Amino acid sequence: MMKKALILAFSVIVLAGCTSQKQLAYLNNLPETTGENHFNLDIPYYKVQPRDIIYISVKTQTADGGLTDILTGQNSNVSNQVVGESTQYVTGYSVDPEGMLNLPLFGKTPVSGKTIYEIRDQIQMMADSLFRHAYVETRLMSFRYTVIGEVKNPGSFYNYSDQLTVLEAIGHAGGVGDFGSRRKVLVVRPVQKETVTYNLNLQDKSILESPAYFIAPNDVIIVQQTSKKVFNLNLPVYSLIISSVTGAITTAILVRNYVK
Repeated sequence: MMKKALILAFSVIVLAGCTSQKQLAYLNNLPETTGENHFNLDIPYYKVQPRDIIYISVKTQTADGGLTDILTGQNSNVSNQVVGESTQYVTGYSVDPEGMLNLPLFGKTPVSGKTIYEIRDQIQMMADSLFRHAYVETRLMSFRYTVIGEVKNPGSFYNYSDQLTVLEAIGHAGGVGDFGSRRKVLVVRPVQKETVTYNLNLQDKSILESPAYFIAPNDVIIVQQTSKKVFNLNLPVYSLIISSVTGAITTAILVRNYVK
């Protein structure tokens, strides 16, 4: 009797701690075909909000044929334009709480609710009214996102490209950890004066068409834990209970045999 109880308890522990191959896969419900699969991707254009930081460069040609950034007064040429991505984000202009940019020469400019490309065109028009052959470049500097929960390297990260998917964002955080659930990922997104949340299943192909598939600035990605983590954390308690029960059964059997 005691032997059967021990075998049953051991089997329960082993089965509860097992993880199937299907649970570790991403997009595991894609059709297994040799052909291509097509999904509609609605790539969002982020609209600037107050307190965002924007890199702005307005270059014009000087009399000697060089280039000068009229906002900073710095000269530039072909040799020093070949730089890394991060160097383009050294300086920037902050959007004030009223949604305005205060730029040298141009004054206050409303930018809140506009895409970075619309802001570029807006400043380009103002530059063309003052200078000949001006070239305007704009970048969003404050594209920061946070990945927390059951990932290998949680933290805040900066994105220097025009777009970023949730799979790439989790990949930058080291991927889903041993106790992370690929079926329970929460994206928390601040939008103007409210917060929007999205629940994603990284194993379901439907995320490819989700509004949260492409990450937006200031998003927080939370990878939830699986029930196995709770089980493993409580494993010492379960082991103590099983040891106590088996000890009590052993004592009862010994006492019964002694009485007999």
